[in-house]
Amino acid sequence: MSDKIAYSREGDIAILTVRNPPVNALSHAVRQGLSDGMDQAEADDGVRAVLIVGEGRAFFAGADITEFGKPPLEPHLPDLINRIEASPLLVVASMHGVSLGGGLEVALGCHYRISVPSAKVGLPEVHLGLIPGAGGTQRLPRLTGVEAALDVMTTGRHIGAGKAHELGIIDVIKDGDPKANGIAYARQLLEEGVSRRPVSEMDPPAPIDWDAAFDTILAKGRGQISPAWCVRAVQAAVEKPFAEGLKAERQIFYDLMQTDQRQGMIHSFFSERAVGNLPELKDVNPRGIQHIGVIGGGTMGAGIATAALLAGLEVTMLEMSAEAGQAARDRIERNLSGAVKRGRITPKQHDQILTHTLVVVTNYDKLQDVDLVIEAVFEDMEVKKKVFAELDRVCKPGAILASNTSYLNIDEIAATTSRPSDVLGLHFFSPAHVMKLLEVVVGDKTAPDVTATGFALGKMLGKISVRAGVCDGFIGNRILATYRTAADQMILDGASPYEIDNALEDFGFAMGPFAVADLAGLDIGWAVRKRKRAEGNVPKRDATYADTLCEQGHFGQKTGKGYYDYAAGPKARVPNPDVLPMIEADRARLGITPRAFTHEEIVRRYMAAMVNESAKVVGEGIARRPLDVDMTLLFGYGFPRYRGGPLKWADIVGLEPLLNDIKSYAAEDPDFWAPAPLLEQLVAENKTFDDLNKKG
Repeated sequence: MSDKIAYSREGDIAILTVRNPPVNALSHAVRQGLSDGMDQAEADDGVRAVLIVGEGRAFFAGADITEFGKPPLEPHLPDLINRIEASPLLVVASMHGVSLGGGLEVALGCHYRISVPSAKVGLPEVHLGLIPGAGGTQRLPRLTGVEAALDVMTTGRHIGAGKAHELGIIDVIKDGDPKANGIAYARQLLEEGVSRRPVSEMDPPAPIDWDAAFDTILAKGRGQISPAWCVRAVQAAVEKPFAEGLKAERQIFYDLMQTDQRQGMIHSFFSERAVGNLPELKDVNPRGIQHIGVIGGGTMGAGIATAALLAGLEVTMLEMSAEAGQAARDRIERNLSGAVKRGRITPKQHDQILTHTLVVVTNYDKLQDVDLVIEAVFEDMEVKKKVFAELDRVCKPGAILASNTSYLNIDEIAATTSRPSDVLGLHFFSPAHVMKLLEVVVGDKTAPDVTATGFALGKMLGKISVRAGVCDGFIGNRILATYRTAADQMILDGASPYEIDNALEDFGFAMGPFAVADLAGLDIGWAVRKRKRAEGNVPKRDATYADTLCEQGHFGQKTGKGYYDYAAGPKARVPNPDVLPMIEADRARLGITPRAFTHEEIVRRYMAAMVNESAKVVGEGIARRPLDVDMTLLFGYGFPRYRGGPLKWADIVGLEPLLNDIKSYAAEDPDFWAPAPLLEQLVAENKTFDDLNKKG
């Protein structure tokens, strides 16, 4: 028997204890050990029941990710689960920690299930572009009914033991040691003379309108197909005998394995875990952080403070007046009240934070004891330099000075201090207590332990942290500026903002670029355009319609009107009738005859611009790896997860035809569409962006 499974007996109960730390992933050795353990239990005289229990942190956390992409070895998980369920012995699962994916499917193959109160279960396969493939779509609906089962599968969410018991997934909840609980429960079932209870032999649940459910879930997934295909698998559970339902589930699983979406989501899964793993920080210890300062209590500063407070850090918020300080406190209080409603903190914790953990001040000298301070003031270099001069004066030696700038040069800011090695960028995304992305911007003189501390802070705050070098806009906003320019060019050439938004939302973006601009505030882009024009960076075709909107006081959702009119509410998104005449006036002034664009052409040009600039960002070392770009766009800019990120998408659609398209666009505008040298190199060498990721 595999050393991953320990076989023991407690009277007439055989115990199979899984020992595959840290989370008992269902590796080949574990599967083989379970199969051998069942054989041994059935051959062992006097054994009447089998208990399966995990050692350490979990029952089974799911598949072994180190085996992803490798040919599966027997025993395959579906066959193992069927073999467990078919045992003549009574089989009990005792669950603790997490039982996810194949782990829950193993539990469903057992005849009875007991768990500790803190246990969680789930079927998250949709997050990998798949459906449960080891009987989960066939067994779960027999316990919970169709609607509850579909909710579990299509969201991939984790469910607490209490809810799982309510749904019928777990039979008994009991506090204490999982092994002792399982033995006692199995003993109780034997003494009561309870018989085996295979889920596969239960009656299937009542049907629903399958086509309507499929269409609804497909629409909700914005193009992701795996959640909708859970519907068809569950339909098979209702309409077919169990064995045929299993075959139908397996066929859907295999079909999804061959899709581009599965490639994209597997890439996202692994890249999310790799993005913070930087060789340069190996063996570099971060500085300690317990108390942070935040300069500026507007929407961004209040969000940063909220994120820190929710992570258990002390926060000193600096504002320039008592009135502004009170407004900042009010914003933070509203954010914390939202966290109470979502169950992240209790009302008592809410009050404790506001009375003891948060301090709002109006004097820089009050920041003398902070470990790290984050400046979140107006995006103006001279303003930021004044702030950093004050921070340099008052902050203790070793304190880290960070800027939340979205575009500005961190090296120039650092040069105004006496300690440039202590300066870095921490670019949060709004709302900062909600958005997952954090760009850790490393300057020329930023010390390694300061960089490591930026990543440590990101981990404390629950962020996906990406290392970025210094350039205008860093990774995300630099690329954003380029693909937004591509969108602006298409507008001058004949597309409308609404056609572009619709095409890109059909592609899978949560929002199109003009809806996003309205949400963020049109004044942000206006300020950047004015700065770039002042620096001499004027585009050949300098459109003014967006500036005109801002000059009229229309900044998007916060003023009630931008590209869209929000008079009926923020979700109404009625096209603003004033916008198209402004665009037509620009076209006439520039002598442009508009033409029609298909949705396919809109997406291709937009994505080509995104990929080309992304390749430049990687080639210049602003991003160390293609996956850094992919995670930035995924977590900060609404890129559809199932496409993996712009550079994974480029690998999937093919780099050579994409480069050929870029070269054809360059005939119109050779400066803007100049092909990235890295992209040309990869095509010449017949390589992909993912080949660069594998180099580490």
